[in-house]
Amino acid sequence: MFETTIAGSLPKPAWLAEPGKLWPQWMASGAELDQAKRDATLLAIKMQEDAGLDIVGDGEQARQHFVHGFVERVEGIDFEHKVKMGIRNNRYDALVPQVTGPLRLTGRVHAMEAQLARAHTTKKLKFTLPGPMTIVDTVADRYYGDKVKLAFAFAELLNQEALALQADGVDIIQFDEPAFNVYMAEAADWGVKALERAAQGLRCTTAVHICYGYGIPANVDWKNTLGDEWRQYETVFPALAKSRIDQVSLECYHSHVPLELMALLDGKDLMVGVIDVASDEIETAEQVAQTIGRALQFVPRQRLFPCTNCGLAPMRRDVAEKKLQALAQGAALARQRFG
Repeated sequence: MFETTIAGSLPKPAWLAEPGKLWPQWMASGAELDQAKRDATLLAIKMQEDAGLDIVGDGEQARQHFVHGFVERVEGIDFEHKVKMGIRNNRYDALVPQVTGPLRLTGRVHAMEAQLARAHTTKKLKFTLPGPMTIVDTVADRYYGDKVKLAFAFAELLNQEALALQADGVDIIQFDEPAFNVYMAEAADWGVKALERAAQGLRCTTAVHICYGYGIPANVDWKNTLGDEWRQYETVFPALAKSRIDQVSLECYHSHVPLELMALLDGKDLMVGVIDVASDEIETAEQVAQTIGRALQFVPRQRLFPCTNCGLAPMRRDVAEKKLQALAQGAALARQRFG
C-alpha cells in the first residue's frame, strides 16, 4: 500500500551535465560520455533505493531532455538545424529540431538504461517515455503538416520502443504528457487516442504523467496566472478514465488542483504528487502523510501511489535527495495512520 515512486527525472551529476538546467550540455563526449551516463544511471537507482522508494527508474540520466532524448534516435528529424519555437502554447521558447521527412526509429532508444537498471535493482522498475502530443509540441514540423498525423507517427515509434522495454523487464511504462494540461480539448479529442496507440499491446502496467511542468520560472509564472482553482484535469480525465491506460500521475501538493477531480478517474491507479518540484523547501513526513490523507477522500488506498509532482531534473542534487527521503518517510507514516 502507498508504494512510492518519482515522476521520472532526477538531477544529473555535475560531472555528467551542466547542473540546474532543463537542456544541459554534456560535460564529456564519445566513449567517456557513454560511461558517464551508465555511472549516473546506477547512481540514480542507488539514490532512490537508499531513500526507501518502492518503484525506481533510471532518473533519465542518459537523456539531455525528456523529449529530445527519444527523438534524437528517430530518422526524419534534423538536429543540425534547430529553430526557436514557442512550446506549451508559447509559454516559453526552446530550440527544437525539425521534422523533415518520414519518421523511423534508427534502432533501440533506451536499451542501455533499461537493461542496466533491470540488472541492478530487484525493485519494481518504471521507465518513462514522452507522450505523442508532447513530442509534437516540442518539435518543428516541416513535413507532415498535420498535428494528428504527426502524433500518430510518433505513437507508432513509441510503441516499438515500449514493447522492447517490456521485453527488457520493465514493470511500468509511463508516457509523459504535460501538453494534456495545455491543449485540453485536443487532448480529449485525439491526444488520448494517440497515447493508447503508443501503449498498444503492452502487458506491463501503463501510466501517463500529466503535470503543470518543471519548477522553472516560465512554468511558475504560468501557474500564477491560473487563479485559485486549476481545473485543466477536468477536461481530459473523463477520456483517460475510458482509456486502457492503468495509472495517471497528477500534481497535488502546493497546487490549486481541486482534489475532487481525482474522482473522475474512478477505476484507475493514481500517482498523487505529494512533493513540490518548484521549491527547495524540504517537505516533512507529516506534510506528505497529510497530503495522502486528503487524497484518500477520493482515491481508494490500494490505488494511491505517492509520487513527486513532476521531474526533479533542474533541482540541486542534495535537495532532490532529501525530498526523496521525505517521500518515503511520509508514505511510511501514512501506512501507520491510514493502513
